[in-house]
Amino acid sequence: MRPTSSAFMILFAVSLIASAGNMGLQSVLPAIGRQFGLVDTLVAGAFALSALIWTLVSPFWARLSDRLGRKRVMMIGLGGFIVSMTGFGVAATAGLEGWLAPLVAFGLMATARGVYGLFGSAAPVASQAYVADRTTAQTRTQSMSLLASAQGLGTVIGPVLAPVFVLPIVGLAGPLYAFALIAAAVLVVVWRKLPSGGVVRIPTAKAPRASRGLWKDPRIRDYMLFGLLIVSAQAVNISVLGFHVIDEMAGSGVSIGQAQPFIAIAMFAGAVGTLMVQWGLIPLLKMQPRDLLRWGAGLALAGNVISVLGAGYYGAVVGYGVMSMGVGFARPGFTAGSSLSVEPHEQGAVAGLMMSLAGLGFLAPPVIGVALYEWLEPAPFVGNCLLLALALGLCWWSGPLRRGPPDLPDRDETPGPDLQPASQPGPEGGRRFAASS
Repeated sequence: MRPTSSAFMILFAVSLIASAGNMGLQSVLPAIGRQFGLVDTLVAGAFALSALIWTLVSPFWARLSDRLGRKRVMMIGLGGFIVSMTGFGVAATAGLEGWLAPLVAFGLMATARGVYGLFGSAAPVASQAYVADRTTAQTRTQSMSLLASAQGLGTVIGPVLAPVFVLPIVGLAGPLYAFALIAAAVLVVVWRKLPSGGVVRIPTAKAPRASRGLWKDPRIRDYMLFGLLIVSAQAVNISVLGFHVIDEMAGSGVSIGQAQPFIAIAMFAGAVGTLMVQWGLIPLLKMQPRDLLRWGAGLALAGNVISVLGAGYYGAVVGYGVMSMGVGFARPGFTAGSSLSVEPHEQGAVAGLMMSLAGLGFLAPPVIGVALYEWLEPAPFVGNCLLLALALGLCWWSGPLRRGPPDLPDRDETPGPDLQPASQPGPEGGRRFAASS
């Protein structure tokens, strides 16, 4: 399957709408929670629930696609996304219009988000398996890279489009209905136009028994610790951002509803910063994993320092943008570094471990970060400074991180463009399908 084929364009659209919809929801959720008068921590818990369910059920969808077929499972995932976004929108409208008590409405919103965690994970898993079935070992990396770039593009498009759909009748729930309608159109295209059959399905492989304890292996253990620190700090920044912007704009007389475009601009700045690093600076400078780790942790730390010391809305935007650039450097660093530190037969197991960090990072840290923010505004950023200072210190204290992966003469250690942009929150944006050649 060529990246220019109509089938690949359909898969690209599937990944794009899921990423854009999730980031659009992330951008309006703080404002909805504030208008409901709910505790910010409770609002953050909705995404943590989705991340937990996603992490648990993704392997099930991968195996089911072996039996039912990639297209059918992909359609199940899109259907789950549509039901989730529509249900979330209806519940939000009911709460905002006073038809339901805020807590009841939010309970329905959390349930709708759980539906996405349960079913929405089927679409990206099946999409990547579809590509694996129809590409050779030589062309698979490029195809997977382009498919992953749809998720990175969605992190930019989602927050930008969300304010456009905040319309007089539907209000803050408008983006949810809009993304559900777009996904419904994509579902029809998948049903009518995406080819199925005609190829041998590559079965979903389970990790060998010898690789199941790989997380304790000294070759990659410190990469995993570094990655967990980075992803946790990123999760805190993402979950706090909307509330932070609303509070900063309130000082200028901007209401909660009017703050939505300002949240979108802040999220857009972070997404562009990440894409600029991963699609521009890293290939241009040909940076190695060791350098990526140091620059990544250092910039992410600097971004959180700016969030602590910077005043007003611009301080919040600049701090988030610099932090996102740091994550853009760091995430390819620990992903590539761990991959380059093990043998070829261990690559699938290491990839699974690296992807599990996204699920771990987006479970407790967002809730803890928002709880700290409710207690004292600078607290989550101060906490992140401690996490990132530890990550930066690890770059020199850890032997594997200080030395970098083994320098093999026939290997280019520069992370390639197949490494997915790091701005997409949670396991929704971080799961890859590992398949054998």
